[in-house]
Amino acid sequence: MPDPSSPIGIFDSGVGGLSVLRSIQQQMPAEDLIYLGDQGHVPYGARPMEQIQRFSEAITRFLLDQGSKIIVVACNTASAAALTYLRSKFPHINFVGMEPAVKPAAEMTKTGKVGVLATPATFQGALYASVVERFGAGVEFLKHTCPGLVEQIEKGELDSVATRSILENALHPMLEQHIDTIVLGCTHYPFVIPLIEEIAGKTVRVIDPAPAVARQVGRILDAIGLRTRSDASGKVQLYTSGDTKLAEFVLSRLLIYGVGVKPVLWKDDENVELSPKQ
Repeated sequence: MPDPSSPIGIFDSGVGGLSVLRSIQQQMPAEDLIYLGDQGHVPYGARPMEQIQRFSEAITRFLLDQGSKIIVVACNTASAAALTYLRSKFPHINFVGMEPAVKPAAEMTKTGKVGVLATPATFQGALYASVVERFGAGVEFLKHTCPGLVEQIEKGELDSVATRSILENALHPMLEQHIDTIVLGCTHYPFVIPLIEEIAGKTVRVIDPAPAVARQVGRILDAIGLRTRSDASGKVQLYTSGDTKLAEFVLSRLLIYGVGVKPVLWKDDENVELSPKQ
C-alpha cells in the first residue's frame, strides 16, 4: 500500500510530460517523482485508441510496480484515449489527466476567437468535445494539429528553422482571424512557448496547462492524506523506452539537469519492464 513517502508516477508518449513534471516539482519540491517517457512509441497522436489504451495500461502497471501513490497521465492524447479506461481498470488508484484549457481561454478572450494546438487524437476524443460544449459557448475555436512538432521537440529542436516553420503555418492563419488566446493541447508544446510568443506577439496570451495539473495533484494528495511530510528535496527518476543518450541530450535542451535516465523494454504492446542493461 502506498504511503506519503511513495513517489508520484507520471507518464507521456515522450518528453512532453516533463513540462508537467517540472510544475509538480516546483509546487511540491519534497515529492519523489517517477517518470516514464514512451519514446519507443512516440508520437501517440495518430495511433488507434485501443493501442494507446494498451500502452497506457502497461505503463500504469509499471509505475505501480515502482510504488507510485498516484498516476499522472501527462499526455493529452493518452488522457483523451485512455483516462476513462484506466480508471475502470484500476478503480482504487487516483489518476490525474490532461484536459484542454478551454474554460480559462473562453474566460480570457476578448475577440471571441481562440487558437488550439493539439494532436489529431485529442481533437477527435470525447474529452475535447465535452469541454468545448461545457465552457466554449459563444467562442470560436480555431484548431491545428501542428504535424511534426512533437517530433521536433523530441529531438530537442525548440527553435530551429523547421520548428519555426511548423508553428508559423499553424499560427499565421489563426492570427489573421484575430485570435487573442492560444491553448496548448499537448504537453510537448509548453517547451516552445518562447517561439510561439515570438510568432504570435505580446498581445496574444498562451495558456500552459501544467501548473493547473500540478495543483490538482496536490489537492488529491491532500484529500487522501498522501502528501509527503518530508522537508528534503524529492528525488526524480526517469525511464525511457527509447534511446537513453538521446533522452539525456533532450533533457539538457529542456533545461532539466541532474536526472539520470534508465531504459525500459516493451515485451509486446501489453508489458513494459526494466531493461537488464542498467
